[in-house]
Amino acid sequence: MDSSFTSRVPGWARPPLRRPASLLATAGLVGIAIAVAGCSASAATGTGGAASRLQTQYERVVRETLPSIVQITTPTSTGSGIVYDSKGDIVTNEHVIGDATTVRVLESVGNTTLTAKVIGRFNPDDLEVIRVEKDAASLKAATFGNSNDAQIGQIVLAMGNPLGLTDSVTQGIISATGRSVGSSEPGGSALITPAIQTSAAINPGNSGGALVDLDGHVIGIPTLAAQLPGNGGVAPGIGFAIPSNTVRNIADQLIKSGQVTRSGQASLGITAQTAADSAGRSVGVAVVAVAGGGTAATAGLKPGDIIVGLDKSKVSSLEDLESMVSALKPGAPVTIYYTRGASTTARNGTAKLGSLSS
Repeated sequence: MDSSFTSRVPGWARPPLRRPASLLATAGLVGIAIAVAGCSASAATGTGGAASRLQTQYERVVRETLPSIVQITTPTSTGSGIVYDSKGDIVTNEHVIGDATTVRVLESVGNTTLTAKVIGRFNPDDLEVIRVEKDAASLKAATFGNSNDAQIGQIVLAMGNPLGLTDSVTQGIISATGRSVGSSEPGGSALITPAIQTSAAINPGNSGGALVDLDGHVIGIPTLAAQLPGNGGVAPGIGFAIPSNTVRNIADQLIKSGQVTRSGQASLGITAQTAADSAGRSVGVAVVAVAGGGTAATAGLKPGDIIVGLDKSKVSSLEDLESMVSALKPGAPVTIYYTRGASTTARNGTAKLGSLSS
């Protein structure tokens, strides 16, 4: 596993986890008058109107899907999860669980607290599966859709437990697909590619919840939110979700064997970091370690080498290299250009890309 081959994309951060006790918001704001301009009563509330039919669809999706979204609590944090199957398996973000060994699950229906154990985790995709073994029959499995069908402009709902407020729903649209984003937090290593970008509000505690279409199908797991420059907080309306097809691929493998062997993400088989010259300028990627039998090893690379190019593209930093590799598929042939020792003459080697695994 390329545990150090991680994303350090500046400006992106997953929503920080919050304990419910830290919630300082004042509930019950009343007396706010809402006026609807330029809209007749029949259009807004009349039976058979387009607005009425859309509202009915919203209500149906929330009513049918929200019971499949649970709150997850560890000794240090709280987040969300999705009931994956009838066996008590729940999929969530790896960063929601962290190193916790004790996990409590608060189900939506009945508000019953259950105990779960960790089945497996896959850090590169920020995914983890936990299992409720006692009273699992009370959990309702969600319906997962095909994230390849996601369309820009499609209406979606984000369901989860932001700031400890259980069973919360926000709405928005799919703003973009195919994004490559990752955590810029110290120690963060997830690189989501391709990510779904959404305008539905994603706040602390939404992580691990569900991004749902109007058919009631889960098409993603909200995981990351854009961060304003200068630590100015989370940027509103710019959030990212792990596609449901990625979720199902990883979750199925974790449930079956507790590990991932076919992630769908390409790998060079290295641990690496950005290399800099004496002036502090990025000049390539320093290879720290090389996995035996991996792509880099087959191409002839050794620890201490500096990667300066991939195929026909120049590599100046780890971010450059990650972005290039993320756009490729396992099994694709690549040519790696690198320097060794004091020599500035680039060598090159060709090999097929491997797959990230746990």
